[in-house]
Amino acid sequence: MRTDLRYEKWMLPLSVPFGLGPRHSQVRVEDGVLHVSMGWGFRVDLPLESVASAAHYTGRVTAWGAHGFRGRWLVNGSSKGIVALTIDPPATARVVGGVPVTLKELAVSVTDPDALIAACGKAV
Repeated sequence: MRTDLRYEKWMLPLSVPFGLGPRHSQVRVEDGVLHVSMGWGFRVDLPLESVASAAHYTGRVTAWGAHGFRGRWLVNGSSKGIVALTIDPPATARVVGGVPVTLKELAVSVTDPDALIAACGKAV
């Protein structure tokens, strides 16, 4: 299963010149692993067994890009189509070109959120 990281048109001029645009981003499930990347800013290869839950995100979004704190990461180019994943056990993601961070929760904007939730097989 492959879907694209979702971007709003206004976000493209802010992300593409820095290598964080759609051409350098992906969200796919292959061979039991969820692969998420946003250019050099964020990357994780997450075994599906580590996805404890997957659901539509209903919270407020006030930031765009790849950013997080204390294990909670938001990777988005849009406020729409966000899927919230709970990771248990926590995984290691790579940010800013390779710095390791702990990943407990991941919210990611995608073009087909229902397909991602179904592929993770943990809808709540």
